[in-house]
Amino acid sequence: MKTYRIALVPGDGIGKEVISAGREVLQALAGTANTFQFEFTHFDWGGDYYRRHGAMMPPDGLDALRGMDAILFGSAGDPEIPDHVTLWGLRLKICQGLDQYANVRPTRILPGIDAPLKRCKPEDLNWVIVRENTEGEYSGAGGRVHQGHPIEVATDMSVMTRAGVERIQRYAFRLAQSRPRKLLTVITKSNAQRHAMVMWDEIAAEVAKDFPDVTWDKELVDAATARMVNRPSSLDTIVATNLHADILSDLAAALAGSLGIAPTGNINPERVYPSMFEPIHGSAFDIMGKGLANPVGTFWSVVMLLEHLGEIHAAQRVMCAIEHVTANPELHTRDLGGEATTAQVTQAVCAEIRSAGKPGQAPSLA
Repeated sequence: MKTYRIALVPGDGIGKEVISAGREVLQALAGTANTFQFEFTHFDWGGDYYRRHGAMMPPDGLDALRGMDAILFGSAGDPEIPDHVTLWGLRLKICQGLDQYANVRPTRILPGIDAPLKRCKPEDLNWVIVRENTEGEYSGAGGRVHQGHPIEVATDMSVMTRAGVERIQRYAFRLAQSRPRKLLTVITKSNAQRHAMVMWDEIAAEVAKDFPDVTWDKELVDAATARMVNRPSSLDTIVATNLHADILSDLAAALAGSLGIAPTGNINPERVYPSMFEPIHGSAFDIMGKGLANPVGTFWSVVMLLEHLGEIHAAQRVMCAIEHVTANPELHTRDLGGEATTAQVTQAVCAEIRSAGKPGQAPSLA
């Protein structure tokens, strides 16, 4: 039997609650499978760790993760610690340190969810946003001089390399090629950013020549926000820089109903290092410990984790369970207009997985 080594990094706030829920789902799945099992390793990194040690994770933390098959991550953010410390000290450190350069964020309207766009059918909003994840606007290059003086200067540099841009563009074209519509939109801002973004556009045109079966177009990032709202069916696969995709994917999740349902994969496509999967929502300290967090984003991230491991049938089973649960308004959490708790949603998804996995009963993968 195959054993997958899964690192659990709950992080801060509701991350601790949803990652615990994600583990329950994986255990329920393993309990009905006879071909694989999971071995979990828990890492208590985050704000509490910072208060004890002065760092969000230990210096050798990346070494501890390299031997894992995948990472399930909760959130980074603590009201007592500056956001740039929590983010750079944990999540971005892992993404850059393990070269997880492709951030993949699928978005669609799940059954039973009342999305805010009128005249938008579920089939009209079915996107995958590919985000460059290790350089660009979040490269970390920059600094401050003359701090505290009237002449203080602070810089954040957007660093784009030809290698970094080409590899994310190729990843996005391959992903678009694998989807039924074979349609890609390249997000840019080259009308105003005349150096790096012009290179971004040029490389997209070069890479496109290797994918003649993919139809692609280019859209300015500001115009893309309007297009997502007014013409959602015109989009399918989207590729954008670190900052642009960060913003657009939050808009996409909101248009699909809630940030609480949206998943993320931070992928190292070459599989030299493990990839990391997480819900896109934040640490939400205002609801921490109240049982109000929506675990669906974590469960969908579990689906992506399973797909990455090659367990396609298992991933389908979890996705089917998620859709059965979201289709029931009584199992909607507060962000979806309901009153269900984290535990109730988790128990319902686990029950669906166990029911579909009973011997002699073929699971529904609709």
